Amino acid sequence: MRRRAQPPPSPLPQRAGIDPVRLRLPPDPDEKWPDLGGYLAGHYAGGPGAEVIARLLHAGRVLGPGGRVLHASDPYEPGAYLWFHRDLAAEPQVPFPVPVLYRDPHLLVVDKPHFLATTPRGSHVTQTALARLREELDLPALSPAHRLDRLTAGLVMFSIRPEDRGAYQLLFQQRRVHKEYEALAALDPSLAFPRTVRSRIEKTRGVIAAAEVPGEPNAESLVELTAAQGGLGRYRLTPHTGRTHQLRVHMNALGLPILGDPVYPQVTDPAPDDYRRPLQLLARVLEFTDPVTGATHRFESARTLQAWHDRDGWEAGTGG
Repeated sequence: MRRRAQPPPSPLPQRAGIDPVRLRLPPDPDEKWPDLGGYLAGHYAGGPGAEVIARLLHAGRVLGPGGRVLHASDPYEPGAYLWFHRDLAAEPQVPFPVPVLYRDPHLLVVDKPHFLATTPRGSHVTQTALARLREELDLPALSPAHRLDRLTAGLVMFSIRPEDRGAYQLLFQQRRVHKEYEALAALDPSLAFPRTVRSRIEKTRGVIAAAEVPGEPNAESLVELTAAQGGLGRYRLTPHTGRTHQLRVHMNALGLPILGDPVYPQVTDPAPDDYRRPLQLLARVLEFTDPVTGATHRFESARTLQAWHDRDGWEAGTGG
């Protein structure tokens, strides 16, 4: 089996922890593209991208291998690589640090705060754990082993070396990591715990909320009540699958939406820089055998959920 040739090294460094865009020009058997500018205009047609790439070409900000500046009039070369940096929109600064709990030559484990996305997506690009850690720790090859919702706090694992990335990601894909979460929600004396919740969860692209639908279950969560005070419950949640928003959907299905949830049971629209009511959900425990070193690891978040100690402004059973 022939190994795919590796692309040449990028002539552009990361910027604010973000890699440059890399494109490889596809085959052109019909000689449809007379020049580079024509191809890129067609590739980015139908949106603001065509105008942006034309501006970058004009400014000499599109580079080929070795840092050669590319121009719109350059001949189209199938299979050639090019790189450029997009101009990034300003983002609200998420004013919370990302503490490192563990680091060795292969693995990094951090205690992510609420409101910080794990990886760049949508309007959250530089204000993400990945981008910030790459810069703060000078680890440009850092990559996530898994992802945690922006609104959920707690443990996130990263691979430090590219050659280890697949092994750590496979841990999660094969469900060889024991994960425990902690959540705060209303207390319902009529519900018995522990209980296992199973359902079919589907997420439609472009729709913020996932939904339970009829059909074969694809999501399973163990819900345990670990403490109670004043109508508020502390729950240990153990997911046995990894569907989008699974724990939030399952708690809502029990009639116990997690405190501070802006999506379940009702979608609200808090300001992106309103940090007063974080989702009371915490990735508390990660336990696994390291696929690179063979070490047995158990990590536990040092964070606490705000509403357990400060009830002001919180109402059990409401999300917004």
